[in-house]
Amino acid sequence: MSLPNGPKTPAIWQMFDWITSPFSFMRRCAQDYGDCFTVKLGEKFAPVVFFSHPQALQTILTSDDSKTFDAPGELNGLFEPFLGTQSVIGLTGDRHRRMRQLMMPPFHGERMRSYGQLIGEITEEVISEWTVGRSFSVRESMQTISMRVILGAVFGLAQGSRYQQLEKLLGIMLDEMSNPLSVSLLYLPILRQDLGALSPWGNFIRRREQVDQIIYAEIAERRSHPDPDRHDIFTLLMSARDAAGEAMTDVELRDELMTLLVAGHETTATALTWALYWIHKFPPVRDRLLQELQGLDHPDHLSDANALLRLPYLNAVCSETLRIYPVGMLTFPRVVNVPVEVMGHSLEPGTIVIGSIYLTHHREDIYLEADQFKPERFLERQFSPFEYLPFGGGSRRCIGMAFALFEMKVVLSKILSQVELSLADTRSVQPVRRGLTSGASPVRLVVKNHAPMATKNRAPASSLS
Repeated sequence: MSLPNGPKTPAIWQMFDWITSPFSFMRRCAQDYGDCFTVKLGEKFAPVVFFSHPQALQTILTSDDSKTFDAPGELNGLFEPFLGTQSVIGLTGDRHRRMRQLMMPPFHGERMRSYGQLIGEITEEVISEWTVGRSFSVRESMQTISMRVILGAVFGLAQGSRYQQLEKLLGIMLDEMSNPLSVSLLYLPILRQDLGALSPWGNFIRRREQVDQIIYAEIAERRSHPDPDRHDIFTLLMSARDAAGEAMTDVELRDELMTLLVAGHETTATALTWALYWIHKFPPVRDRLLQELQGLDHPDHLSDANALLRLPYLNAVCSETLRIYPVGMLTFPRVVNVPVEVMGHSLEPGTIVIGSIYLTHHREDIYLEADQFKPERFLERQFSPFEYLPFGGGSRRCIGMAFALFEMKVVLSKILSQVELSLADTRSVQPVRRGLTSGASPVRLVVKNHAPMATKNRAPASSLS
């Protein structure tokens, strides 16, 4: 079998490059080898073919339910230490479809929109902690907001010892697993040695056990004392039934709750951090957003899904934020089941293929001046699901996509309407790896003024050049 060309460096060096500098690694490969290339990643350094052309992504991502490609959960084993063996991310076939069907309802329609007030109130709490004249870490504040939203909307927890313990433990655990050394533990299982509480893996295992104790205690309490008045996602998942009338087991509940906690917290915090950076790096963007928000009929609409979804420039800013540095750099991997040709390359059964979301989002034939932040591009045309896919595609597309976008819009509208901020310095922010996803290098904003949006009188903004 002849795979597409790729780096000739030793597999261990490719792995090192991928772990430490994934964006520059992908860019170098694309410059050297074009729309598709083969790299060696993973425990056994199996070859993986990267594709970035929309036509290739369409072939791969629309074939999930055919005999050509499969999306086996075992290829997502990197997530298992965090999420467990029953997470929807690690399931395959009928079990995967069953779990997606059980989890989808809370993230759509009025159920999702009902969390707008909660998101708005949590954002206001965090804003109230900012002091005029002082700078703050944007990531830390956004992590606080996203964690409290997850604990409130998913778990239905707003206070008490379990809430405080979960917020603290999950925050520490995710931060500790975000550096390149910790990522190496996920990519190279041979390094996962429990050498006691002071060793990296041993420390992770112990924190995970503490989180599990809290979650299982909450499951047991809710099973023994069901409350029909609760409407959090946890409660909805407990009451969900599949086609056979079966409910989730305790282990399934734990793993799906961890999936929502880990995936929903870190990714949304990263997207909000980038958005606030871009908005304040380019004042015309901020001015135009404020002008659009001022057009809302009532302050309560800043948490109203129907009102926010009708704001085209806010949507464009969120879309461009997720385009330029997507939190998820890749689609979930697929495996070839039968011989197939993709973009002129003959792939044999067993070949692992993956879509580079980042490279697709930076194609100059789709996005003119792709390295520039230009929200206007999303007002000028609509991109296909294979040109723009920040939440992946096919049967593995993110379940929480609508919720994440809604949360972004509520948080940004609340912050922009209630506080005036500026960048603490002029240094450019760079994309970096954070765990299994991407993030931004440190961003700090300075609080210039706490003032209602209505008192601001701003001229219309010109578009960015």
